[in-house]
Amino acid sequence: MDASMWVAKTGLDAQQTRMNVISNNLANVNTSGFKRDRAIFEDLLYQNVRQPGGQTGTNTQSPTGLMLGTGVRVVATEKMHAQGNMVNTQNPLDLAVAGDGFFQIAQADGTIAYTRDGNFKLSSTGQLVTSGGQLLQPAITIPNTASSVTVGRDGTVSIELSAGGSQVIGQIQLARFVNPSGLQSKGQNLMKETPASGTPQVLQPGVNGAGALMQGTLEASNVNVVEEMVSMIETQRAYEINSKAISAVDGMLKFVNNNL
Repeated sequence: MDASMWVAKTGLDAQQTRMNVISNNLANVNTSGFKRDRAIFEDLLYQNVRQPGGQTGTNTQSPTGLMLGTGVRVVATEKMHAQGNMVNTQNPLDLAVAGDGFFQIAQADGTIAYTRDGNFKLSSTGQLVTSGGQLLQPAITIPNTASSVTVGRDGTVSIELSAGGSQVIGQIQLARFVNPSGLQSKGQNLMKETPASGTPQVLQPGVNGAGALMQGTLEASNVNVVEEMVSMIETQRAYEINSKAISAVDGMLKFVNNNL
C-alpha cells in the first residue's frame, strides 16, 4: 500500500473513533451525573530518512532532518469531571454532590462501584438503592415510622417520626480519587477503581476536599450540546479530507499505471 494512502487510512480510523466518542456524549446528554469523554490523539512512529544534525560535509551539519510521519491514532479517552448543572427535583431521595466525590455502590460480587448519579430509591426493606436496585454504601435504612427524611450537607441522614421527634439514622460518605479520570466506566452510571485512579479516600461530605451534598437535587450531565455539535462538524470535515487524500493517491496511482 502506498505510504500516503496508509497515513490517510489511519486518519479515517481516528476520526471515526472520535465520532463514536462524540455520539456517546450526545446520547447521554440527559443522563444524571454523566461526565463527557474526550478523545486524545497521538502521532505514530516516524520514518527517519535523514537524521537532524547529520554531517553534510567536513565542517557542516544538516539543520533539519527528513522524517516522514506514518499517521495518527486515538490513544485514550478521558473523562472530563467538570461539575454538571444542578437540577431541583424536590424529591427528598435525590442527592447531588457539589464538588469532588462519588457515591459508593455495593456490587453483587462484593466490590464497590462509584457514581455521581444520586437518583436513589427505597427498596422493599426501606434501604436506599440505585435505580438498578444496588445498595448505597454505607447502608441507609429508613423505617416505615418516618414521616420525612432530611439529608444534611455533611451527609447526616435524619428522619422525622410519625409519633413526633427526630432521629439520626446514618451517615452518607463520599469517595475521592487522586485521578478520577483513571476510573473505568462499566455502564449503569457506575465506575470502578483501577490502578490508574488510585485507591479511594472515603470522607465525610464537606471535609478534606469532599463535596457537599444537596438534597432534592440531581446533577445533570456536563455535556454541552453546542460544543459537541461543533466537534462533530469538525470531525466530519477531517474525515472527508482524509477520504479525499485517499482518492487523490488513487488518482495518482491510476495515472502512473496508465502511462507506463
